[in-house]
Amino acid sequence: MPRKKSTEENSTTPAAAAFSDTSTTETLSVQPELNLALVGHVDHGKTTLTERLSGKWTDTHSEELKKGITIRLGYADFTISYCEPCARYTVKDKCSKCNQAVAPQRKMSLVDAPGHESLMATMLSGAAIVDGALLLVAANEKCPQPQTKEHLVALQICGIKNVIVIQNKIDLVSHDEALENYRQIREFLAGTDYKDVPVIPISARANVNVDMLLKAIQDSIPTPPRDLHKDPLMLVARSFDVNRPGTTSANLKGGVVGGTIKQGILSVGETVDILPGYMVEEKNKKIWKPLTTTITQIFSGGVPVLKISPGGSMAIETALDPSIVKSDSLTGSMVGLPGKLPPVHYQVALDTYLLERVVGTKEETDVKPLAKGEVLMLNVNSAATVGVVVDPSKKNTTCVLKKPICAERGSRITISRRVGDRFRLIGYGILK
Repeated sequence: MPRKKSTEENSTTPAAAAFSDTSTTETLSVQPELNLALVGHVDHGKTTLTERLSGKWTDTHSEELKKGITIRLGYADFTISYCEPCARYTVKDKCSKCNQAVAPQRKMSLVDAPGHESLMATMLSGAAIVDGALLLVAANEKCPQPQTKEHLVALQICGIKNVIVIQNKIDLVSHDEALENYRQIREFLAGTDYKDVPVIPISARANVNVDMLLKAIQDSIPTPPRDLHKDPLMLVARSFDVNRPGTTSANLKGGVVGGTIKQGILSVGETVDILPGYMVEEKNKKIWKPLTTTITQIFSGGVPVLKISPGGSMAIETALDPSIVKSDSLTGSMVGLPGKLPPVHYQVALDTYLLERVVGTKEETDVKPLAKGEVLMLNVNSAATVGVVVDPSKKNTTCVLKKPICAERGSRITISRRVGDRFRLIGYGILK
């Protein structure tokens, strides 16, 4: 049966609350309700599943096409629909069994995060902007693979509770091999917070059992309540110049930032701040200057809208010079009303919680205490920065940041240290 929403849930969804005026009726059906992260070890089928669900191939960056791996966060929207006569879910406009029209249930944004070990910072940035996660495990490889472990720990540290494990590539193994792999998955999950989550066997390439995955998403990952009355807060995961080479000055479009809104509502025509802002060099020193601009357009679900509230990925076009935002230069920033954003930190004091073992390596080692002068990779919200430890005290670890962050006190910051030639996740800290 299709998922039924409670009265309370209906009152807090973006469609019900943010777009109540008749001029935005069309927007009710275009804004996704939530973000889902798609994570897992490299080459376990994340981008293929994204294409199966959305029809969109998210590996569009030139280096991604050459290497066959995801480097940047990929975004794609899809709608889960329900066929009443066949009692099955689909992402198509018509049921493939009876060829009848189907009833749309929920629209959501899929965030395809990198699985390669050297791209952990990008994956953590993706995990910070989602409401739930799909963890892919290939049935034709032993479970867990190094990044499978690392991504599961990252989801736990980021506080993502709603997770579905997808056993992909079942078309490449025998029945007995699939069962053995399923046993390995359950054994891997047994000692974690996700021991009871659904494990759905599918073949994304052959389109096998995808309808059962859609059912699991409907049953296990609800749309969370949204606070629309707080000051708006947008996390920037991408920023880019949409103008083609040779565009005349009269036709230039302003810089675009993409990501998701955590709370509140943003509208076309509003003036907003972007922090920490953009980097400039003055007197041989790098400093970040805040940006103030106007929202000229908002895009959600691939179409322009007048307002945007929490749920799904979105993009706003601004009046900024496009050169300021190009090449993801504003990734990790926050967007909000002037004077309403959290403070900018050039130095952070953390109450730290380290893991017992380093995950993501073939041979796990103990996590040693932080050392003075050590270089760490820190992730908070959608931002990634480098911090140098100046005080390694466990309850008051102080780090000087190479790039400042905009974050509220009490925010959870993931901590990765260099192990060999890679940064590995070793714990998290609470911003004081």
